[in-house]
Amino acid sequence: MKGIDNHISLLLKRIPENPGVYQYYDKEGQIIYVGKAKNLHRRVNSYFSKDHPSSKTRQLVAHISDIKYVVVESEQDAFLLENNLIKQYKPKYNILLKDGKSYPSICITKESYPRIFKTRTINKKAGEYYGPYSFGYTVDMVLDLIHKLYPIRTCNIPISNDSIEKKKVRVCLKYHLKNCCGICEGYGKENYGEWINQARKLIKGDAHEIGKQLEEEMMRLAAEMKYEEAAETKRKIELLEQFKSKTIITNSSAKDVDVFGYDEQDDKVYIAMLHVHNGSIVQGQTIEYRRKMEEEKEELLAMGMIELRQQLESDTQDVIVPFIPEVFDDSLHVHIAMSGDKKKLLDLAMQNVRQYKLDQLKQEDKLNPEQRAVRILTEMQQMMGLPSLPKWIDCFDNSNIQGTNAVAGCVVYRMGKPSKSDYKKFDIKTVEGADDYASMREVVRRRYQHLIDEGGHMPDLIIADGGLGQMHAIREAVEDQLGLHIPIAGLKKNDKHRTQTLLFGFPPKEISMPVTSEVFRLLTNLQDEVHRFAISFHKAKRSKAQIHSQLDDLQGVGEVTKQKILAHFGSVKRAGSASKEEMIELLGKSRGSSIYEQLQAKISL
Repeated sequence: MKGIDNHISLLLKRIPENPGVYQYYDKEGQIIYVGKAKNLHRRVNSYFSKDHPSSKTRQLVAHISDIKYVVVESEQDAFLLENNLIKQYKPKYNILLKDGKSYPSICITKESYPRIFKTRTINKKAGEYYGPYSFGYTVDMVLDLIHKLYPIRTCNIPISNDSIEKKKVRVCLKYHLKNCCGICEGYGKENYGEWINQARKLIKGDAHEIGKQLEEEMMRLAAEMKYEEAAETKRKIELLEQFKSKTIITNSSAKDVDVFGYDEQDDKVYIAMLHVHNGSIVQGQTIEYRRKMEEEKEELLAMGMIELRQQLESDTQDVIVPFIPEVFDDSLHVHIAMSGDKKKLLDLAMQNVRQYKLDQLKQEDKLNPEQRAVRILTEMQQMMGLPSLPKWIDCFDNSNIQGTNAVAGCVVYRMGKPSKSDYKKFDIKTVEGADDYASMREVVRRRYQHLIDEGGHMPDLIIADGGLGQMHAIREAVEDQLGLHIPIAGLKKNDKHRTQTLLFGFPPKEISMPVTSEVFRLLTNLQDEVHRFAISFHKAKRSKAQIHSQLDDLQGVGEVTKQKILAHFGSVKRAGSASKEEMIELLGKSRGSSIYEQLQAKISL
């Protein structure tokens, strides 16, 4: 414990070997970290008795000026206390529970004749609330079904028995459209309370029970020969079945269960919970944590389970998880579903948490496009072990046909986007014939010699639109000839000439990438762009060379005369087939005759 001040050293000796929660304070007396342990003495001493690979942990230890702890009976108690202290004090080095938007709930008002609606404002004096629901479409579907099944009011006009007796309010259009019972004039008073009770059951997930009651009612009405009313009840049963097919998991073995999904991205952790009651998903919510230290996913899942079950006020004992959390209440039946309907529930929870992550990342990308670029480039940096973020990438490609009109192109990407003003074109000057490797050495040497001469900034990464041979050619120019040290990568293609693997390092190692990954899309986009750029330059040069060989070598033909000939005849070939009279008419007797004779001489060759 060399280097630790006397106060901390004495505290470390006194800490007991019991389960509990420890709190680290900085010199201002602020709690900067809260942790739990099965053995407080061993856990706290470990912070000061060894070197930590994590810079965050080293930084935390450097700021600890005081330590306090609370001894508890069990690890589970420690976990609950730690969770409450983190929520209360929000220590600097603990994970952060990110507060997202307020999710909608369903409210049943405490009025004489209640209304049922979606809201994001909770006022328990005004009504009873169900939710929150992280999936807004679920709320809309439930409310839509309720209003199709039961003609309860949607207006916000105060209605009481007194207002009905005094006829203060008249029915509106919704009554005439049969979307409301007309309670404002007293219609439906005897059934209104039962409709609200049925709606409450539906919100709680008792769709099966409501379906049975409707079937019994339909049979009774049919027996009483009330066929129109029986048909209307049948319509309600069909609506309920349609709703169940979209939202209800019909599984008797999973009537009451909490299901958790887990996913992460960089320092962000996403945990979703689906609360299933009587076979129905009645609540769902996703929370997001921000890692501050090196917390393990088992610990984060455990914290998320406690947080979500508290938020949704669940006391269900059956819990399905994607992996076993670090700590959980011994009274819970926690397991990983491997097959059957419970596995389908787990898959659904995972689908929801991944969708939530995707939605959050898309939203962040819209608000901060540079953040997306940094994320992709950081992933690329980690894949290749680059010393710095590849903010500036150069990519080279050659283009020629059997060694003729050989050119090369260099495209530049800055922060993952093409920087077209920085693109460079190169005519191959020192290489004869089709030697791609020699051509690559020439243009790379010229490119970076020019930057050296101008004192320009060097790229963070060079990519060859080819494999190992081009990588070696680039290295020879960059390292052997210029003495520079710039990371070099290559793009290896498969037998269908499609990018398959990223090559990096010497000797090169293959780095496989999922074709759906953002890094793969960036690299293929860069490869397509450099190929397009080099091909376009080559075509332009070849076209210019073709025109030059026929007209520019003729005596007495300048740019104006050349354009005049091409504009009149449309091509060099047609100009060569023109008669002497046509050429004289266009250019005059002396010049026309001379150019005609020169063209004929070239054709005869």
